[in-house]
Amino acid sequence: MMSPGIISARMSGRGIGESVMWIINVFVRALLRLLRIRGASGQGAQPLSMAELRTLVLEGGKFIPKKHQSIFLNLFELEDMTVDDTMTPRGQIEYIDLGDDIEEVRSKLATAHHTRLVVCEGGLDNAIGILHVRKVLNATRREQIDIDGLREISRDTYFVPSGTPLNTQLLNFQRDRRRVAFVVDEYGDIQGLITIDDILEEIVGEFTTDPATMMHKDVHRDADGSFVVNATTTVRALNRSMRWSLPTDGPKTLNGLIVEFLETIPEPGTTLKLQDYMLEVLQTGDNAIKTVRIRPPDAIVG
Repeated sequence: MMSPGIISARMSGRGIGESVMWIINVFVRALLRLLRIRGASGQGAQPLSMAELRTLVLEGGKFIPKKHQSIFLNLFELEDMTVDDTMTPRGQIEYIDLGDDIEEVRSKLATAHHTRLVVCEGGLDNAIGILHVRKVLNATRREQIDIDGLREISRDTYFVPSGTPLNTQLLNFQRDRRRVAFVVDEYGDIQGLITIDDILEEIVGEFTTDPATMMHKDVHRDADGSFVVNATTTVRALNRSMRWSLPTDGPKTLNGLIVEFLETIPEPGTTLKLQDYMLEVLQTGDNAIKTVRIRPPDAIVG
């Protein structure tokens, strides 16, 4: 059972919000000085409100490089986003189960897609820590590592409540010197995984400029220009990595988005149109959509 004391809630929302506002004010005021734009000055100057900061950035568009303007606007949006918006959903969490055979565990470590893996015993509901793959490599240089050895070098779990604002969690990560956290609901059940990289990517974009690596890991392109997508992928992750503009004001995942639109779990072969994107349900199962084919507007002919 998860200890309530582990859940990070020591800083009030007001205190966190004021800290973020102060940081943004510092950035924007420095920018105004660089652009020689006059603003309130002196010791009695009041911090600009979020609306005033947004207006300044938008109106200064011709003076601010597009990438920098995008970063500022993304910072403002953090106030309205929560960990639920950008977390890796439970069904996509990569983990190793210490209840499995040691050879199977070693095989998963050797083929892992991430540098940090969730460690559990008997299933994800019993998560016991986070394991850095580099630590495993260092340990195996001395001797072959076993289950107890993996448990020993795993860092303890860190939980945050569902609904935590992203700006709050960013500062919590910094304060607690953490990079990964489990998102749990009011019953303590794991809903997803949030990392500091997930939040930073919401601000600055994907940490890559290589077009060949821009494809999301759960998206595969077909020769006809369409994309086959894992329906458990979050809509925000798709928009960010694929430069799409699917609606984000509703369900978090592609599966949820389609089910809400159709108000039923569709049969394979069902097609629909969402904001100029043509979607075809390819596979369903376990009361959910598994895979979807997406044709973005620029791939739709006729």
